[in-house]
Amino acid sequence: MADTTQSQTPISRLKIGAWGVTALLLALVALLDWPQFIPTVTFAAKALAGTAPFILFAVFAVAYLKASGAENLLARAFEGNPARMIVMAALLGGLSPFCSCEVIPFIAALLAVGAPLGAVMAFWLASPLMDPAMFAITSGTLGFDFALAKTIAAIGIGMLGGFGVMLAANTPLFADPLKERPSVGGCCGVQKPFSGQTVWKFWPEPDRRAVFSATARENALFLFKWLTLAYVIEALMLHYIPAQMIASVLGGEGLMPILLGALVGAPAYLNGYAAVPLVDALLAQGMTQGAAMSFVIAGGVSCIPAAIAVWALVKPRVFMAYLGFALIGAMIAGLAWQAVA
Repeated sequence: MADTTQSQTPISRLKIGAWGVTALLLALVALLDWPQFIPTVTFAAKALAGTAPFILFAVFAVAYLKASGAENLLARAFEGNPARMIVMAALLGGLSPFCSCEVIPFIAALLAVGAPLGAVMAFWLASPLMDPAMFAITSGTLGFDFALAKTIAAIGIGMLGGFGVMLAANTPLFADPLKERPSVGGCCGVQKPFSGQTVWKFWPEPDRRAVFSATARENALFLFKWLTLAYVIEALMLHYIPAQMIASVLGGEGLMPILLGALVGAPAYLNGYAAVPLVDALLAQGMTQGAAMSFVIAGGVSCIPAAIAVWALVKPRVFMAYLGFALIGAMIAGLAWQAVA
Protein backbone atom coordinates (compact mmCIF):
# COMPACT_ATOMS: atom_id res chain seq x y z
CA MET A 1 0.00 0.00 0.00
CA ALA A 2 1.32 3.41 -0.97
CA ASP A 3 2.10 5.93 1.74
CA THR A 4 -0.42 8.75 1.40
CA THR A 5 0.54 10.79 4.42
CA GLN A 6 3.00 12.97 2.53
CA SER A 7 0.28 14.19 0.17
CA GLN A 8 -1.98 15.40 2.98
CA THR A 9 -1.01 19.06 2.98
CA PRO A 10 -2.73 21.64 5.23
CA ILE A 11 -4.68 22.85 2.20
CA SER A 12 -5.97 19.38 1.36
CA ARG A 13 -7.12 18.90 4.94
CA LEU A 14 -9.32 21.99 4.56
CA LYS A 15 -11.46 20.29 1.90
CA ILE A 16 -14.50 19.49 3.99
CA GLY A 17 -16.60 18.03 1.17
CA ALA A 18 -20.37 17.72 0.86
CA TRP A 19 -20.93 16.36 4.36
CA GLY A 20 -18.89 19.20 5.84
CA VAL A 21 -20.84 21.86 3.95
CA THR A 22 -24.13 20.28 5.05
CA ALA A 23 -23.01 20.21 8.67
CA LEU A 24 -21.78 23.82 8.43
CA LEU A 25 -25.10 25.05 7.02
CA LEU A 26 -27.09 23.24 9.71
CA ALA A 27 -24.77 24.57 12.41
CA LEU A 28 -25.28 28.12 11.17
CA VAL A 29 -29.05 27.66 11.19
CA ALA A 30 -28.92 26.25 14.72
CA LEU A 31 -26.73 29.14 15.88
CA LEU A 32 -28.47 32.03 14.13
CA ASP A 33 -32.07 30.84 13.80
CA TRP A 34 -32.72 27.89 16.10
CA PRO A 35 -36.53 27.74 15.51
CA GLN A 36 -35.79 27.01 11.83
CA PHE A 37 -33.35 24.15 12.55
CA ILE A 38 -35.92 21.39 13.05
CA PRO A 39 -38.04 22.42 10.00
CA THR A 40 -34.89 22.45 7.86
CA VAL A 41 -33.85 18.97 8.95
CA THR A 42 -37.43 17.70 8.60
CA PHE A 43 -37.74 19.11 5.08
CA ALA A 44 -34.48 17.49 3.97
CA ALA A 45 -35.40 14.16 5.58
CA LYS A 46 -38.83 14.06 3.93
CA ALA A 47 -37.34 15.00 0.57
CA LEU A 48 -34.73 12.26 0.87
CA ALA A 49 -37.42 9.75 1.85
CA GLY A 50 -39.41 10.68 -1.24
CA THR A 51 -36.34 10.30 -3.45
CA ALA A 52 -35.18 7.08 -1.78
CA PRO A 53 -36.94 4.68 -4.22
CA PHE A 54 -35.19 6.32 -7.16
CA ILE A 55 -31.84 6.25 -5.37
CA LEU A 56 -32.22 2.59 -4.43
CA PHE A 57 -33.21 1.63 -7.96
CA ALA A 58 -30.17 3.39 -9.42
CA VAL A 59 -27.82 1.94 -6.79
CA PHE A 60 -28.87 -1.68 -7.29
CA ALA A 61 -29.28 -1.35 -11.06
CA VAL A 62 -25.74 -0.07 -11.53
CA ALA A 63 -24.35 -2.62 -9.06
CA TYR A 64 -26.08 -5.45 -10.91
CA LEU A 65 -24.85 -4.20 -14.27
CA LYS A 66 -21.30 -4.02 -12.95
CA ALA A 67 -21.33 -7.40 -11.23
CA SER A 68 -22.98 -9.28 -14.10
CA GLY A 69 -21.02 -7.55 -16.83
CA ALA A 70 -24.30 -6.54 -18.48
CA GLU A 71 -23.31 -2.88 -18.58
CA ASN A 72 -21.80 -3.47 -22.02
CA LEU A 73 -25.21 -4.62 -23.30
CA LEU A 74 -26.88 -1.53 -21.85
CA ALA A 75 -24.21 0.70 -23.34
CA ARG A 76 -24.91 -0.77 -26.78
CA ALA A 77 -28.54 0.30 -26.41
CA PHE A 78 -27.23 3.87 -26.62
CA GLU A 79 -25.31 3.22 -29.83
CA GLY A 80 -26.47 3.76 -33.37
CA ASN A 81 -27.67 6.95 -35.01
CA PRO A 82 -26.69 9.80 -32.65
CA ALA A 83 -29.41 12.14 -33.93
CA ARG A 84 -32.13 9.56 -33.32
CA MET A 85 -30.81 8.89 -29.82
CA ILE A 86 -30.88 12.59 -28.97
CA VAL A 87 -34.44 13.03 -30.24
CA MET A 88 -35.64 9.98 -28.34
CA ALA A 89 -33.84 11.07 -25.16
CA ALA A 90 -35.43 14.52 -25.34
CA LEU A 91 -38.89 13.05 -25.94
CA LEU A 92 -38.53 10.53 -23.12
CA GLY A 93 -37.08 13.18 -20.82
CA GLY A 94 -39.95 15.56 -21.50
CA LEU A 95 -42.46 12.88 -20.51
CA SER A 96 -40.63 11.18 -17.64
CA PRO A 97 -42.19 11.39 -14.15
CA PHE A 98 -39.10 12.68 -12.35
CA CYS A 99 -38.34 16.05 -10.81
CA SER A 100 -34.98 17.75 -11.08
CA CYS A 101 -33.35 15.95 -8.14
CA GLU A 102 -34.99 12.58 -8.72
CA VAL A 103 -33.50 12.35 -12.22
CA ILE A 104 -29.93 12.60 -10.91
CA PRO A 105 -29.61 8.91 -9.89
CA PHE A 106 -30.72 7.83 -13.35
CA ILE A 107 -28.29 10.21 -15.04
CA ALA A 108 -25.55 8.82 -12.82
CA ALA A 109 -26.48 5.33 -13.96
CA LEU A 110 -26.43 6.33 -17.64
CA LEU A 111 -23.03 7.99 -17.27
CA ALA A 112 -21.72 4.97 -15.38
CA VAL A 113 -22.43 2.65 -18.32
CA GLY A 114 -20.94 4.97 -20.91
CA ALA A 115 -24.02 6.41 -22.60
CA PRO A 116 -23.19 9.12 -25.20
CA LEU A 117 -23.03 12.52 -23.55
CA GLY A 118 -25.23 14.11 -26.22
CA ALA A 119 -28.14 11.76 -25.49
CA VAL A 120 -27.56 12.05 -21.75
CA MET A 121 -27.53 15.86 -21.99
CA ALA A 122 -30.80 15.80 -23.95
CA PHE A 123 -32.47 13.66 -21.30
CA TRP A 124 -30.82 15.62 -18.49
CA LEU A 125 -32.15 18.96 -19.70
CA ALA A 126 -35.67 17.83 -20.62
CA SER A 127 -36.51 15.53 -17.74
CA PRO A 128 -36.74 18.01 -14.82
CA LEU A 129 -39.11 20.32 -16.71
CA MET A 130 -42.23 18.26 -17.25
CA ASP A 131 -44.00 15.09 -16.17
CA PRO A 132 -47.67 14.00 -16.12
CA ALA A 133 -48.36 15.36 -12.63
CA MET A 134 -46.58 18.62 -13.43
CA PHE A 135 -48.60 18.99 -16.63
CA ALA A 136 -51.86 18.58 -14.71
CA ILE A 137 -50.88 21.09 -12.00
CA THR A 138 -49.55 23.61 -14.52
CA SER A 139 -52.59 23.24 -16.75
CA GLY A 140 -54.99 23.74 -13.86
CA THR A 141 -53.20 26.81 -12.51
CA LEU A 142 -51.55 28.53 -15.47
CA GLY A 143 -53.69 27.15 -18.28
CA PHE A 144 -53.50 24.27 -20.74
CA ASP A 145 -51.72 26.40 -23.34
CA PHE A 146 -48.94 27.31 -20.90
CA ALA A 147 -48.51 23.67 -19.87
CA LEU A 148 -48.38 22.53 -23.50
CA ALA A 149 -45.89 25.27 -24.38
CA LYS A 150 -43.68 24.26 -21.46
CA THR A 151 -43.78 20.63 -22.61
CA ILE A 152 -42.71 21.63 -26.12
CA ALA A 153 -40.00 23.83 -24.62
CA ALA A 154 -38.74 20.92 -22.49
CA ILE A 155 -38.33 18.72 -25.54
CA GLY A 156 -36.81 21.58 -27.50
CA ILE A 157 -34.21 22.44 -24.89
CA GLY A 158 -33.28 18.77 -24.64
CA MET A 159 -32.62 18.62 -28.37
CA LEU A 160 -30.77 21.95 -28.24
CA GLY A 161 -28.37 20.61 -25.63
CA GLY A 162 -28.11 17.16 -27.18
CA PHE A 163 -27.31 18.35 -30.69
CA GLY A 164 -25.05 21.07 -29.29
CA VAL A 165 -23.00 18.43 -27.47
CA MET A 166 -23.00 16.16 -30.53
CA LEU A 167 -21.64 18.93 -32.78
CA ALA A 168 -18.93 19.82 -30.26
CA ALA A 169 -18.22 16.27 -29.08
CA ASN A 170 -14.65 16.29 -30.43
CA THR A 171 -13.72 19.61 -28.86
CA PRO A 172 -11.87 20.00 -25.55
CA LEU A 173 -15.11 21.27 -23.96
CA PHE A 174 -16.75 17.82 -23.88
CA ALA A 175 -13.70 15.57 -23.92
CA ASP A 176 -13.45 13.38 -20.80
CA PRO A 177 -16.49 15.02 -19.17
CA LEU A 178 -16.76 13.05 -15.92
CA LYS A 179 -15.03 13.85 -12.68
CA GLU A 180 -12.38 11.43 -11.51
CA ARG A 181 -13.34 9.18 -8.67
CA PRO A 182 -10.65 6.98 -7.13
CA SER A 183 -12.55 3.79 -6.25
CA VAL A 184 -14.23 0.86 -7.95
CA GLY A 185 -17.87 1.18 -8.93
CA GLY A 186 -19.52 4.54 -8.45
CA CYS A 187 -21.60 6.81 -10.59
CA CYS A 188 -18.95 8.12 -12.92
CA GLY A 189 -15.34 7.98 -13.88
CA VAL A 190 -15.05 4.25 -13.21
CA GLN A 191 -13.46 1.34 -14.95
CA LYS A 192 -15.40 -1.64 -16.20
CA PRO A 193 -14.72 -4.60 -13.92
CA PHE A 194 -15.59 -7.25 -16.51
CA SER A 195 -15.12 -7.14 -20.27
CA GLY A 196 -15.90 -10.75 -21.05
CA GLN A 197 -19.09 -12.81 -21.05
CA THR A 198 -22.18 -11.53 -19.28
CA VAL A 199 -23.13 -13.64 -16.25
CA TRP A 200 -26.71 -12.88 -15.23
CA LYS A 201 -26.57 -15.09 -12.10
CA PHE A 202 -23.34 -13.59 -10.81
CA TRP A 203 -23.73 -14.35 -7.09
CA PRO A 204 -21.93 -17.74 -7.09
CA GLU A 205 -18.70 -15.92 -8.06
CA PRO A 206 -16.97 -14.21 -5.11
CA ASP A 207 -15.24 -11.56 -7.26
CA ARG A 208 -18.49 -10.45 -8.82
CA ARG A 209 -20.23 -10.39 -5.43
CA ALA A 210 -17.44 -8.15 -4.16
CA VAL A 211 -17.91 -5.79 -7.12
CA PHE A 212 -21.67 -5.69 -6.47
CA SER A 213 -21.17 -4.79 -2.79
CA ALA A 214 -18.50 -2.18 -3.45
CA THR A 215 -20.45 -0.55 -6.27
CA ALA A 216 -23.73 -0.43 -4.33
CA ARG A 217 -22.07 0.97 -1.23
CA GLU A 218 -20.16 3.68 -3.08
CA ASN A 219 -23.14 4.75 -5.21
CA ALA A 220 -25.42 4.93 -2.17
CA LEU A 221 -22.98 7.10 -0.19
CA PHE A 222 -22.21 9.30 -3.20
CA LEU A 223 -25.86 10.05 -4.04
CA PHE A 224 -26.99 10.33 -0.44
CA LYS A 225 -24.39 12.92 0.56
CA TRP A 226 -25.00 15.17 -2.44
CA LEU A 227 -28.79 14.99 -2.31
CA THR A 228 -28.72 15.68 1.43
CA LEU A 229 -26.81 18.89 0.77
CA ALA A 230 -29.16 19.77 -2.11
CA TYR A 231 -32.30 19.41 0.01
CA VAL A 232 -30.85 21.37 2.95
CA ILE A 233 -30.09 24.26 0.59
CA GLU A 234 -33.57 24.00 -0.91
CA ALA A 235 -35.14 24.21 2.54
CA LEU A 236 -33.11 27.32 3.33
CA MET A 237 -34.09 28.90 0.02
CA LEU A 238 -37.78 28.30 0.65
CA HIS A 239 -37.56 29.95 4.08
CA TYR A 240 -35.15 32.84 3.58
CA ILE A 241 -35.79 34.08 0.02
CA PRO A 242 -39.02 36.13 0.01
CA ALA A 243 -41.34 35.80 -2.96
CA GLN A 244 -41.87 39.56 -2.91
CA MET A 245 -38.22 40.13 -3.77
CA ILE A 246 -38.47 37.88 -6.80
CA ALA A 247 -41.67 39.60 -7.90
CA SER A 248 -40.05 43.02 -7.76
CA VAL A 249 -37.30 41.87 -10.10
CA LEU A 250 -39.48 40.16 -12.70
CA GLY A 251 -42.09 42.87 -13.26
CA GLY A 252 -42.26 45.11 -16.32
CA GLU A 253 -42.49 44.69 -20.07
CA GLY A 254 -40.21 44.05 -23.03
CA LEU A 255 -37.17 41.84 -23.48
CA MET A 256 -35.51 42.59 -20.14
CA PRO A 257 -38.06 40.69 -17.96
CA ILE A 258 -37.49 37.58 -20.11
CA LEU A 259 -33.74 37.83 -19.59
CA LEU A 260 -34.18 38.52 -15.89
CA GLY A 261 -36.65 35.65 -15.63
CA ALA A 262 -34.00 33.27 -16.93
CA LEU A 263 -31.20 34.74 -14.82
CA VAL A 264 -33.24 34.92 -11.62
CA GLY A 265 -35.03 31.63 -12.21
CA ALA A 266 -31.77 29.68 -12.30
CA PRO A 267 -30.70 30.32 -8.67
CA ALA A 268 -34.03 31.35 -7.11
CA TYR A 269 -36.29 28.53 -8.33
CA LEU A 270 -38.00 26.52 -5.59
CA ASN A 271 -39.16 23.28 -7.20
CA GLY A 272 -41.47 22.44 -10.07
CA TYR A 273 -44.64 22.09 -8.02
CA ALA A 274 -44.03 24.98 -5.60
CA ALA A 275 -43.12 27.26 -8.52
CA VAL A 276 -46.55 26.98 -10.17
CA PRO A 277 -48.50 29.05 -7.59
CA LEU A 278 -45.55 31.44 -7.30
CA VAL A 279 -45.59 32.08 -11.05
CA ASP A 280 -49.36 32.48 -10.93
CA ALA A 281 -48.94 35.18 -8.28
CA LEU A 282 -46.16 36.86 -10.23
CA LEU A 283 -48.32 36.96 -13.33
CA ALA A 284 -51.10 38.57 -11.30
CA GLN A 285 -48.57 41.20 -10.15
CA GLY A 286 -47.72 42.11 -13.73
CA MET A 287 -44.93 39.74 -14.76
CA THR A 288 -44.98 39.08 -18.50
CA GLN A 289 -45.85 35.70 -19.98
CA GLY A 290 -42.42 35.49 -21.56
CA ALA A 291 -40.70 36.10 -18.22
CA ALA A 292 -42.88 33.43 -16.62
CA MET A 293 -41.85 30.87 -19.23
CA SER A 294 -38.15 31.75 -19.06
CA PHE A 295 -38.36 31.57 -15.24
CA VAL A 296 -39.83 28.05 -15.13
CA ILE A 297 -37.51 26.73 -17.85
CA ALA A 298 -34.25 28.13 -16.48
CA GLY A 299 -35.26 27.41 -12.91
CA GLY A 300 -36.40 23.86 -13.57
CA VAL A 301 -33.17 22.88 -15.30
CA SER A 302 -30.63 24.77 -13.22
CA CYS A 303 -32.16 25.27 -9.76
CA ILE A 304 -29.60 24.98 -7.00
CA PRO A 305 -30.68 21.54 -5.67
CA ALA A 306 -30.36 19.98 -9.13
CA ALA A 307 -27.25 21.96 -10.08
CA ILE A 308 -25.35 20.76 -7.02
CA ALA A 309 -25.92 17.15 -8.02
CA VAL A 310 -24.92 17.88 -11.63
CA TRP A 311 -21.76 19.56 -10.37
CA ALA A 312 -20.93 16.40 -8.45
CA LEU A 313 -20.96 14.26 -11.61
CA VAL A 314 -19.28 16.27 -14.36
CA LYS A 315 -16.30 18.57 -14.73
CA PRO A 316 -16.79 22.34 -14.38
CA ARG A 317 -16.62 23.04 -18.12
CA VAL A 318 -19.42 20.56 -18.83
CA PHE A 319 -21.41 21.96 -15.93
CA MET A 320 -21.07 25.46 -17.38
CA ALA A 321 -22.26 24.15 -20.76
CA TYR A 322 -25.26 22.62 -18.99
CA LEU A 323 -26.11 26.00 -17.46
CA GLY A 324 -25.52 27.70 -20.80
CA PHE A 325 -27.97 25.43 -22.60
CA ALA A 326 -30.50 26.07 -19.83
CA LEU A 327 -30.25 29.85 -20.11
CA ILE A 328 -30.26 29.92 -23.92
CA GLY A 329 -33.20 27.53 -24.07
CA ALA A 330 -35.09 29.55 -21.47
CA MET A 331 -34.59 32.76 -23.44
CA ILE A 332 -35.78 31.16 -26.68
CA ALA A 333 -38.82 29.64 -24.95
CA GLY A 334 -39.66 32.93 -23.27
CA LEU A 335 -39.43 34.91 -26.50
CA ALA A 336 -41.50 32.34 -28.41
CA TRP A 337 -44.20 32.21 -25.74
CA GLN A 338 -44.29 35.99 -25.47
CA ALA A 339 -44.90 36.19 -29.21
CA VAL A 340 -47.85 33.77 -29.24
CA ALA A 341 -49.41 34.28 -25.80
